[in-house]
Amino acid sequence: MNAVNVKLDAPALRSEGVWALAWKRLRGDRVGMVSMGIVLLYALLVLAAVGGLVASRWQAELGVSYAPPTLLGPAPEFAAMPGAASSASASSPAQPLLDLTSVDPLAPRYAEWDAATKKQSIETTVQSPTLPFGGDRLGRSVLDKAIKGSQISILVGVLAAVVAAAIGTVLGALGGFFGGRVGDLLEWVYNVFTSIPGILLIFAFAAVAGRGVTSVVLILGLTGWTGIYRLVRAEFMKHAVRDYVRSAEAIGASPAQRMFRHILPNVSHVVLVQLSIHVVGFIKYEVILSYLGLGVSVDQVSWGTMLAEAQSEMILGYWWQLATATLFMAVFVTAFSLMTDALRDALDPKLRGLED
Repeated sequence: MNAVNVKLDAPALRSEGVWALAWKRLRGDRVGMVSMGIVLLYALLVLAAVGGLVASRWQAELGVSYAPPTLLGPAPEFAAMPGAASSASASSPAQPLLDLTSVDPLAPRYAEWDAATKKQSIETTVQSPTLPFGGDRLGRSVLDKAIKGSQISILVGVLAAVVAAAIGTVLGALGGFFGGRVGDLLEWVYNVFTSIPGILLIFAFAAVAGRGVTSVVLILGLTGWTGIYRLVRAEFMKHAVRDYVRSAEAIGASPAQRMFRHILPNVSHVVLVQLSIHVVGFIKYEVILSYLGLGVSVDQVSWGTMLAEAQSEMILGYWWQLATATLFMAVFVTAFSLMTDALRDALDPKLRGLED
């Protein structure tokens, strides 16, 4: 009897990795993919703002005070506004007060300097009666402020979430893997932080640290790690007694190698999902802090400072700064939340066995 040689196809027997399966599930979620596209557009907008390609003149007074959006047209009282009067006077040529040509040999140079000064004055004082999304009290473009505010708010949310995820992951790994006195000490620290209402703890840290982007990132990162710590600690306790970790210990792997080389890759989906969730939460906290005057410094702009300015503008009927800041923030937060939900479903280990 001849033996039948069966040639096995090695690539067919190779199973897809965790991240490949997650990306496959994510591509099948239309809402998740559209949300990811919106988030990527915001990311490109932030990078362009950081590089000075857009919104570089957000502090420039491009329009008259409270310039309405272009779609609404100029305000009826534009001719009576002080900005319009200064623009008209700046555009008209001014007559020299005294002819010094006959008495001063340097008079021609004075005339050239005077002409250059007048030209620069005209360029800086001519203000538009309308702006694409309207203007604020000083005539600054609301659209440029919203783009620059996106840069500050999104960067603060992402950096603070990274700090919180790093702290929560390291402490959760130590507490879940070692247990004993180390776990008891970390549990005591965790209980101290969670026993105080989160918003009050943030206000207390903000009052001590002061204003600024770095301060807000540290405040949110140092107060927002508790949720990640709790989940990571539970995952490490569960994985620390499994066979693959015991096998790594038997071949001489150190505790650090077992924690961060063997266990952490298997719980990375939990950290990634929590990181995404915390980005949205920290953006909201930054908006609250800046709205109350405890966030970014006065020479910076964020969605929170725009909402604070819009509070007094709404009384006068100037609604466009509030609408623009709310639109930019609502679109990003909604898209990021939907992307986080899709990412969580794609990385759920319970769904791995349901793939064809």
